[in-house]
Amino acid sequence: MEELVILVDENDNQIGLMPKMEAHEKALLHRAFSVFVFNKNGDLMIQQRAATKYHSPLLWTNTCCSHQRAGESNIEAGKRRLFEEMGFSTDLQEIFSFIYKAPFDNGLTEHELDYVLVGSFDGEPNINKEEVESYKWMPLEDVKTDIENNPQIYTAWFQIIFNKSYEKLANAKSNRS
Repeated sequence: MEELVILVDENDNQIGLMPKMEAHEKALLHRAFSVFVFNKNGDLMIQQRAATKYHSPLLWTNTCCSHQRAGESNIEAGKRRLFEEMGFSTDLQEIFSFIYKAPFDNGLTEHELDYVLVGSFDGEPNINKEEVESYKWMPLEDVKTDIENNPQIYTAWFQIIFNKSYEKLANAKSNRS
């Protein structure tokens, strides 16, 4: 069964549902979320997307991300997907949202109202190899520097989040360590 995304206007009013691929083909604005998990040292867990992903394969990105389902809160969606991709659960907090649009070489476009969620975790994830190739912990400052020096190895949305909201993430990190 094809996953549906929630189409929204710029004020996050739901205006319909659409199959995920169709929404990406038509570049329609839809609801999404991005999870950032920090450990007690303030390091960020980033993941390398699986080679089989339909866009941005093998690129590094935030801990996990996806789309809310109809009737699902941002926090419920983040916790569901975190467990599906990374194999662990933790409490999440919504810290901000933003709209971005990022076209890809394959003709698809991400046009999302993205909710950024943060949490804490100090264990080892049990990654789903169909979704995630690898993971690592990095100090937030090192991630920022690496994105500046090697943007080609990171997803478009991850770079956008850092460029727009580094201070908010840094504050969220310091509140968790």
